[in-house]
Amino acid sequence: MATEALPRTVALQRGIQLEYLTVGWNLVEGLVSVIAGAIAGSVALVGFGVDSWIETSSGAILLWRLHSERTGGHAEALERKALRLVGFSFVLLAGYVAWDAVVSLLKREAPERSIAGVTIAVLSLIVMPLLARAKRRAARALSSAALQADSRQTSLCAYLSAILLSGLLLNSLAGWWWADPVAALVMVPIIGKEGFDALRGKACADCH
Repeated sequence: MATEALPRTVALQRGIQLEYLTVGWNLVEGLVSVIAGAIAGSVALVGFGVDSWIETSSGAILLWRLHSERTGGHAEALERKALRLVGFSFVLLAGYVAWDAVVSLLKREAPERSIAGVTIAVLSLIVMPLLARAKRRAARALSSAALQADSRQTSLCAYLSAILLSGLLLNSLAGWWWADPVAALVMVPIIGKEGFDALRGKACADCH
């Protein structure tokens, strides 16, 4: 049965389960990445870990929004607040990625080799697209722009994983130490636009 056909109470429960998975994954991903980055001296890995913790805040916001509705909160009011809070987390993420990339370029800091870092990035490339797709289905079932925005942040995590891996490979194979921070800077306006759209309360057409 498609998620869109589920009763709202079941769709709410599905969304809550997905957000718990998001928070749990990002906490572990962030911890492993920061530790691996500190050991390897990799700014890219540490930045990826901090990014994961910022994304955890988005999952926590959605958990609040979904739990509140399930316990009798007004869905429309909760949606507006959650969408703006998720938008703020997007802006925070864009700012951190930009800062981290600029520092890496100025210091000419190449991403270091790290088996743990590569492993968590590869796993993120597998897990995050699947999780984002499931969230989009739940968002359509609930007509939730906030959950749709959170699904895009989950997708961005997969893109950042690809950037991290690309940087590691290009640095190792071609000596392009700058590839990782430059690719990250390309992502900044995309992340920022998502954030400002959410802060303005812009709902997505796919949610209705």
